[in-house]
Amino acid sequence: MGLLDLTPAGLYCAAGDFYVDPWQPVARAVVTHAHGDHLRPGSGAYLVAGSGLELARARLPFDSTIRSVPYGEAHVLNGVRVSLHPAGHVLGSAQVRIEYQGEVWVVSGDYKLEPDPTCTAFEPLQCHGFITECTFGLPIYRWAPQDEVFAAINSWWRGNQSRGRATILLGYALGKAQRLLAGLDPGIGPICTHGAMDRMTALYREAGVVLPPTAAVASFPARHDWSGSLILAPPGAEATPWARRFGDAATGFASGWMQVRGNRRRQALDRGFALSDHADWPGLLSAIEATGATTVWATHGFTAPMVRFLGGRGLEVRAIATRFEGEREEPAEA
Repeated sequence: MGLLDLTPAGLYCAAGDFYVDPWQPVARAVVTHAHGDHLRPGSGAYLVAGSGLELARARLPFDSTIRSVPYGEAHVLNGVRVSLHPAGHVLGSAQVRIEYQGEVWVVSGDYKLEPDPTCTAFEPLQCHGFITECTFGLPIYRWAPQDEVFAAINSWWRGNQSRGRATILLGYALGKAQRLLAGLDPGIGPICTHGAMDRMTALYREAGVVLPPTAAVASFPARHDWSGSLILAPPGAEATPWARRFGDAATGFASGWMQVRGNRRRQALDRGFALSDHADWPGLLSAIEATGATTVWATHGFTAPMVRFLGGRGLEVRAIATRFEGEREEPAEA
């Protein structure tokens, strides 16, 4: 048995007797971040990064036992040194560094290398073994500079406004919505939010993240004129009675999946913007190389191409199964 093993409940460290992002209730869970495919209810105790504490509290039952530690601070579990380090994915997201008897493993959780004013930047960590996500683990996924993406979003909003249309922009309620807010130009017009985003956005603001003013859609009267407004909503709100209140509206979706035009056409969207809180193909390779790891486990997404590529570079690499598939799960969660 190695320092980490895959069990029916998820990744398990037997020496420390804890799980990382377990799929089932366990006695002790170390959690990388508050998205529902990583933070599951029912465990006896949780350990999270300090900046992610309130998000975890908001998403777990009120009586859950949750402990938080600052980034970089070591926490010893049965002689195993565990520390959490920034992953750059969403507020409070962390990589889990596990050290025991001179061996170091890092579980990355979800991560991105692009700068993001709504969360702490990714921190490269040296280790012997690295577990990487592969949500966008194909060479076709290469993100344009985010300044260009936000310029395109704001330009599209202005164009809709000039035609008297409302603008509905779809994005996941935790992480993506707040990153979009940070990049929107509030000088264009009012920004309104679906109720699923309001609590998460309030927690970001309480954590000190600077975001433009927003108003809850529910706070407006039934006959409100939405033309010129931008409405942020989770993907699940598309083509629902809630969305029909906005009348003649243009609909766009901000997601890494929009890199493939066929995804936009299948969802009958007016626009798709390739903006992701996950690393693209070059980002994944850069992060893996920075670790210096000789052993890499690939999970979440396109694992087979990553295994083939890294194996060709002489690394010991394997794919490990997961019960969830990252960003594909978040629309249902929202």
